[in-house]
Amino acid sequence: MRKFNIRKVLDGLTAGSSSASQQQQQQQHPTGSREPEIQETLQSEHFQLCKTVRHGFPYQPSALAFDPVQKILAVGTQTGALRLFGRPGVECYCQHDSGAAVIQLQFLINEGALVSALADDTLHLWNLRQKRPAILHSLKFCRERVTFCHLPFQSKWLYVGTERGNIHIVNVESFTLSGYVIMWNKAIELSSKSHPGPVVHISDNPMDEGKLLIGFESGTVVLWDLKSKKADYRYTYDEAIHSVAWHHEGKQFICSHSDGTLTIWNVRSPTKPVQTITPHGKQLKDGKKPEPCKPILKVEFKTTRSGEPFIILSGGLSYDTVGRRPCLTVMHGKSTAVLEMDYSIVDFLTLCETPYPNDFQEPYAVVVLLEKDLVLIDLAQNGYPIFENPYPLSIHESPVTCCEYFADCPVDLIPALYSVGARQKRQGYSKKEWPINGGNWGLGAQSYPEIIITGHADGSVKFWDASAITLQVLYKLKTSKVFEKSRNKDDRPNTDIVDEDPYAIQIISWCPESRMLCIAGVSAHVIIYRFSKQEVITEVIPMLEVRLLYEINDVESPEGEQPPPLPTPVGGSNPQPIPPQSHPSTSSSSSDGLRDNVPCLKVKNSPLKQSPGYQTELVIQLVWVSGEPPQQITSLAVNSSYGLVVFGNCNGIAMVDYLQKAVLLNLGTIELYGSNDPYRREPRSPRKSRQPSGAGLCDISEGTVVPEDRCKSPTSAKMSRKLSLPTDLKPDLDVKDNSFSRSRSSSVTSIDKESREAISALHFCETFTRKADLSPSPCLWVGTTLGTVLVIALNLPPAGEQRLLQPVIVSPSGTILRLKGAILRMAFLDTTGCLIPPAYEPWREHNVPEEKDEKEKLKKRRPVSVSPSSSQEISENQYAVICSEKQAKVISLPTQNCAYKQNITDTSFVLRGDIVALNNSICLACFCANGHIMAFSLPSLRPLLDVYYLPLTNMRIARTFCFTNNGQALYLVSPTEIQRLTYSQETCENLQEMLGELFTPVETPEAPNRGFFKGLFGGGAQSLDREELFGESSSGKASRSLAQHIPGPGGIEGVKGAASGVVGELARARLALDERGQKLGDLEERTAAMLSSAESFSKHAHEMMLKYKDKKWYQF
Repeated sequence: MRKFNIRKVLDGLTAGSSSASQQQQQQQHPTGSREPEIQETLQSEHFQLCKTVRHGFPYQPSALAFDPVQKILAVGTQTGALRLFGRPGVECYCQHDSGAAVIQLQFLINEGALVSALADDTLHLWNLRQKRPAILHSLKFCRERVTFCHLPFQSKWLYVGTERGNIHIVNVESFTLSGYVIMWNKAIELSSKSHPGPVVHISDNPMDEGKLLIGFESGTVVLWDLKSKKADYRYTYDEAIHSVAWHHEGKQFICSHSDGTLTIWNVRSPTKPVQTITPHGKQLKDGKKPEPCKPILKVEFKTTRSGEPFIILSGGLSYDTVGRRPCLTVMHGKSTAVLEMDYSIVDFLTLCETPYPNDFQEPYAVVVLLEKDLVLIDLAQNGYPIFENPYPLSIHESPVTCCEYFADCPVDLIPALYSVGARQKRQGYSKKEWPINGGNWGLGAQSYPEIIITGHADGSVKFWDASAITLQVLYKLKTSKVFEKSRNKDDRPNTDIVDEDPYAIQIISWCPESRMLCIAGVSAHVIIYRFSKQEVITEVIPMLEVRLLYEINDVESPEGEQPPPLPTPVGGSNPQPIPPQSHPSTSSSSSDGLRDNVPCLKVKNSPLKQSPGYQTELVIQLVWVSGEPPQQITSLAVNSSYGLVVFGNCNGIAMVDYLQKAVLLNLGTIELYGSNDPYRREPRSPRKSRQPSGAGLCDISEGTVVPEDRCKSPTSAKMSRKLSLPTDLKPDLDVKDNSFSRSRSSSVTSIDKESREAISALHFCETFTRKADLSPSPCLWVGTTLGTVLVIALNLPPAGEQRLLQPVIVSPSGTILRLKGAILRMAFLDTTGCLIPPAYEPWREHNVPEEKDEKEKLKKRRPVSVSPSSSQEISENQYAVICSEKQAKVISLPTQNCAYKQNITDTSFVLRGDIVALNNSICLACFCANGHIMAFSLPSLRPLLDVYYLPLTNMRIARTFCFTNNGQALYLVSPTEIQRLTYSQETCENLQEMLGELFTPVETPEAPNRGFFKGLFGGGAQSLDREELFGESSSGKASRSLAQHIPGPGGIEGVKGAASGVVGELARARLALDERGQKLGDLEERTAAMLSSAESFSKHAHEMMLKYKDKKWYQF
């Protein structure tokens, strides 16, 4: 009997709903076996799930704003997301609950607040004075659609234009409507018979706050006098307006139109524009109007003290420039620069030295928000170079097809990758510092190195430094460099099994200690890389071709099964390695004219220059077999200590010795079982009777007997297979119906794919291969989609020269274990419950000749978790942890008894399972297709965490979700963004400290000097008492049915923010002070001091309370 442990029983009770399965688990132990008690330290209170940071380019951007004093950039998206960027490393993600598209963003400049306008006609006020911004107020318009907003600098009154052509005014302190409304029929001429259209522009005259310029879509512009409540001037043009911009002196403004023209107007001459420009129109000789062009979507008019003004616009190209890329045009004096962009322009903003609209603007840069990129152009340098973007916005440069996450890597890895990656930097950027530099970094409490590796559709692999919740690209590897590129579509070999992206990465296997990297690509190719700091020229790229075939011959009984004519004997105790050319036939078609023995891609036969970084060690390709294409690789593992790589697909498994460049094992999945095959697989019909485009490769026929539990999969088994196996790949994984139409040839039907047993997990380890073993030895554990685990024994020659001369001998051991559902992950624990990592060879520079003494020193090394009891005694046992789609088992070795078992899910299936380290212990973390994230203790598999996290699981998330050590996890939340999360309670607690500050106290620059004569003769800026005009006392209350006020969940930090100036008395004080032209710096400092003094008083009061709380009244 096992030792009774009251702690485990209590933990079992706290696990709630899992208590029933816990009882089953307690009864799981075979009566004869006695499992040693392992003290488990992880408890459910060590776990807490929360999102940490989101990296990457905001998906489907729709709006842009910039605070010129705080130097913070905001981007809104079509899904209601808000991304804020400060200095490199200061980023923030927020989400509007409604998910409606953001149509406009307006900063309350230098106030630490932002107004967002959404497509569902709501306005929201965000408080940015806290590390995680929150909404303080919302206002929902009930009867009108919001189309444009404008908030003048240092004003608390927000102008809101609507689709009906009216303008409402919102007090941003209280987020309530003023009774002052500008109705469209009052604004336009009474004689006008038609509606002017929605409001597309609102701005006040830079020199006179009392004059409001209103642009209507139809082409009418109105200058409205706010005090007299009437229109001063009306400007009409017969082309629709897209945007309007003022000259800073307030005497001229410029409009952009739908026919590609710009009109410049004098304020006092409403009859016709002073100038009409068609920047991209062909000027016709006979003085006729130029040909119409595409609409100019936005124009900005920026002045400089020392030279000509800048006119910057997007759009307006002529219609005959078909196929031309989107452009930003910069007109400066007589020069016009047309800057081509890679994607269509969503919005742009000119960054200027002053926040005051009535001063010379002095523009220094243009930030351009593209559909899939953010570009910053330096206006001060000749040729307008772009700034090097320091944000990690290039994740989607080519669509991400897989990713892996490694926390707590060796400390020398990031510097090594950075040094080789630094040489890949592009040249020709602006020499200046990145100008968006607001905010402050958080305090990085986590000091361990973290690396994210992303695989992409174009065959590139990127390494990212992800330490301390930041992200920075370190190094990029192009795996397609070893293959011949087809010049054009007609030239492409007809061996391709995918329509596009033949180099797309499917699986990454990486050993951080040895720096060995192995990738599997979509064209059934595997490439092994070594890391080197030296440049080398490889004369001939080493390559192997493997015929991985799944053929069942017409035979009577399974015992008499003959393997296909392969060079490796099945189940033999010492299969010999075969020469590098692993296929005897050199012809590209078999006797019946079918394509045979040809790989899908052609390896270059010319010398290859390999830069420092990852260098090709060996290319392995699966070849066509008798007209059947090779099947995509479903699992992959590399081991640097053994010098072996192994991979499998739905046909079978192949093992390669990459040191000797030899194929060691090449077996169909069935042959792995030998005579122990639990399934009755019927032989398939002879090939002669089959059509070349038949139902599939060597299918298991309809008569296949599959165990009961497999047929009862709640997701109809097919869905389960599709999600758990990376056999199908779509570069843009954002597909609604989860259907993968591309991939492979027509000869493989989905039924055939599902029924065949594929290799789904591979793990090299040093453990007990058979029940009778007295000591652990190197072996490979193989998991299949039908829930079988098979063990292959490895007999390795001694290290050193012998390793390169003698063959590695591999043989199936006969050990078979069974679980429900496809096997996903395997790991091994020692007798104390510590993880036994796979053996590895420490990294060394390979391209430098070594000394003889060095060779002697380099012995194979295997790190074992060192613990007091881990002296290598023969009686010592190990545990195998195996996680499948449905359950997890802990098997005691060498006895192979099931020590613990946990059914993870009955109604769904596990998409990803990882055995990870947390709080000096280990656990099994799982992500289920139903959106649950779970954690189980090891070895006893007690449930520690079960949280419903993701309401919708799509294929992108399913293919990219991964857990790593120290409670970290990530997935691709959109085609362009990585979402990181933590399941560690400690990280959740420290997160607030680690996040950066968006708001920093900065003094507002001084207002421009009006000058003596302007003051004397009434020139210069005219101010307006907006409070008197829009306040309740003069304009009354707005209609209640017009808009509904919704208080936001600002939280305690929101209250602090409000107290220190976002809303409340400070804003009013600031308004009054600004109107008198005084500086506000002192007041802000005093307010900050008062706030900190209040906080310190509260802290001292709390300490006093704690000191005296246990004393009686008479003890004082």
